[in-house]
Amino acid sequence: MSDDFRKAAHQAADLVSDYLEAVPTRPVWQPTAPADRAALLDRPLPETGTPLAELLGTVGREILTAPMGNGHPAFFGWVNSAPAPAGVLATLAAAAMNPSSAGGDHADVHLERAVVRWIAELVGYPHTPGGGILTSGTSMATVLCLTAARGRAAARLGHDLRADGLAGLPPFTAYATAETHSCVRKAVELLGLGSRYLRTVPTTPDGLLDPAALAEAVRADRAAGLHPFLVVASAGTVGTGAVDAFDPLADLCAAEGLWLHVDGAYGAFGVLDPAVAGQYAGMGRADSLALDPHKWLGVPVDCGCALVQDPAALRDAFSLVPSYLRDEAAGELGWFSEYGMEQTRPFRALKVWATVAHRGRQGIAEDIARCTALARRLGELVEAEPALELLAPVRTSIVAFRARAADERAADALNRALPPAVQLRGNTFVTGAVFEGREMLRACLLNPATTEADLELLVTEVLAARADLMERPVES
Repeated sequence: MSDDFRKAAHQAADLVSDYLEAVPTRPVWQPTAPADRAALLDRPLPETGTPLAELLGTVGREILTAPMGNGHPAFFGWVNSAPAPAGVLATLAAAAMNPSSAGGDHADVHLERAVVRWIAELVGYPHTPGGGILTSGTSMATVLCLTAARGRAAARLGHDLRADGLAGLPPFTAYATAETHSCVRKAVELLGLGSRYLRTVPTTPDGLLDPAALAEAVRADRAAGLHPFLVVASAGTVGTGAVDAFDPLADLCAAEGLWLHVDGAYGAFGVLDPAVAGQYAGMGRADSLALDPHKWLGVPVDCGCALVQDPAALRDAFSLVPSYLRDEAAGELGWFSEYGMEQTRPFRALKVWATVAHRGRQGIAEDIARCTALARRLGELVEAEPALELLAPVRTSIVAFRARAADERAADALNRALPPAVQLRGNTFVTGAVFEGREMLRACLLNPATTEADLELLVTEVLAARADLMERPVES
């Protein structure tokens, strides 16, 4: 190894440490200056090499100076976490090894088996060896789980889906609420099932998937000659963080022979907070659970996880071992590439291991409990402001709220304009969404470094941006 690399590695450590230390003192986010954007977009392909030290200088001057903002404690946008320091360090070590974690007998493969089990243990999901795999995120984990569900449904009809495709099968129907994450629809479309057969099930008055309405939808589809096969429930919906009632859904799915999948991308780890854990009763009964360590755990992107009750369901859907990949040392579980789409797979397990091991179950639970407590406090601050209204109970760590205006049309226009107006001020960051047809602000708390002062700042900034917008016309 050249001395050049060692010096650059020390330089990189200082650069990253200085960056992380300074994040709370800088604006949360600012638009990229046109000249800086052009410099990134139009950068010419270099004809000759660049020294490592010079490369790092460019990173410091041109990349780290234009962050998304998610490392800042006053960032409340989307569901993007600050990176856990242990995960940052482990990412470098994983890149230095640079294995393909498809399979074989090396540390990354064995460590992935362990951390998948750890994730299952953290959220109370039953784990059988082989019953899970790390993915790029919950979007891919959802594709894997729904592929397994589709395969099981076809097999029960005596159909070899891998050999014959969907031809000859009746339309398969799936069920979810309007608040289900868009990755579910993408997966349904990608799997050739058709989004028209993804039924939108009404919710109960408290915003949860309604088991009675679900049962009626399944009955109607069966009567119409369709083939119900899948129910998607949420452990933390995208709009309000609501957690569906899993036990009655699991009862219905068992009675009807349906696969129950839980989208726990962001919210499944909320089960670690005793104050909200009761909402998650029955989550471990799901046939599959998709979740993201790169969200609430702070594992650096990318890292999702698919967990399944029956490992054979994934392997039946994906296993393909050509002669050039035969490996007698693989053991009875085979390679990870038999459980998903990826052949060459990155070493995701090390950053998960480091993040979880650094905090431990107790530390992770404390971090999550802090976020949910802060979310409830933000809900109180919103309710204390006459110019704001809370749109849904705070169930996990998402707060759905809205600025008031003269009428509904004006309120929609105002709340559509508020997120970018708040973001441009640079002091805090919040994003918007539509909930039950109404434009709203949606604050997600994932950073345990956030303080009550940051919550007060968010409310202050929203009110200030509201005042500015109401002084001039807002496009409706």
